Amino acid sequence: MTTPMITKLVRFQRPELSLPYLNGIDDAHVAALFGLESDGYRSLREEFTTRARAAAADLLTEDAVAEQVDRLPFAPGARVVALGESSTADRLSWFEILRHLLELRRPGDTITLLNLAVTGATTTNTLKSIAVLGFQRPDWVLCQLGANDAQRLGPDGPRVVSAEETARNMGVLHDEGVRLSGARWVWLTPTDADESLIASFPPFRQAGISWRAADHEDTARSLRERPEPVIDTLTVTRPDSGHRLYEPDGVHLTPVGQVAVARAVVSALAAMA
Repeated sequence: MTTPMITKLVRFQRPELSLPYLNGIDDAHVAALFGLESDGYRSLREEFTTRARAAAADLLTEDAVAEQVDRLPFAPGARVVALGESSTADRLSWFEILRHLLELRRPGDTITLLNLAVTGATTTNTLKSIAVLGFQRPDWVLCQLGANDAQRLGPDGPRVVSAEETARNMGVLHDEGVRLSGARWVWLTPTDADESLIASFPPFRQAGISWRAADHEDTARSLRERPEPVIDTLTVTRPDSGHRLYEPDGVHLTPVGQVAVARAVVSALAAMA
């Protein structure tokens, strides 16, 4: 039986990536982790695929967006990898929308998009698995990390990963990732956060965890000091925009929020062409 919680888990969790020893596991076993039969699990995945594709098709009705997709700097046959956390692992994420934008608008270019984002990942977690880029050999890496580093133990507690360590990890991620793959690297800032929703979300209160928008600002500022291209997704996800960009937890974006990020990503990448 599919419940709202199971639907949410399937939307954000990819066990085969968060648990590397499950590599090659079949749908039946993954479905069982969610308490589902294979058909129910596949049905949910297909529903999310349909929704992400519909969001892309809707964006392509706008001439400006269609023209930007035409100018995205991915050569025919290019491999594009995403590294990140739940903001990217989301089956309705900006990266999944980008996948469908390219499939719908540039089907003949056979550009491959591989989503390696892991919900809950910190920069430290991602650094431990950076060797995957040596196997995947992407032409481009789009990396959005830092929100989980900034998780705090209590409203006024310490960060899980200090700001200094986050900046250090970002540098090592880039240097090792490029050394292993030769890919062109693009950063995405963390999205913003709705502190009022975070403070009132029961599971976070029970777990004694919180986030501060100012920490995401600090991470964005640190990224802007780097020489690589940086796409600003923080500004377009301000919680006071009035567009219901956040789920009730104040951390995860709604589908509307993911579309806003997709717009920013497409615009910024097109400008790099």
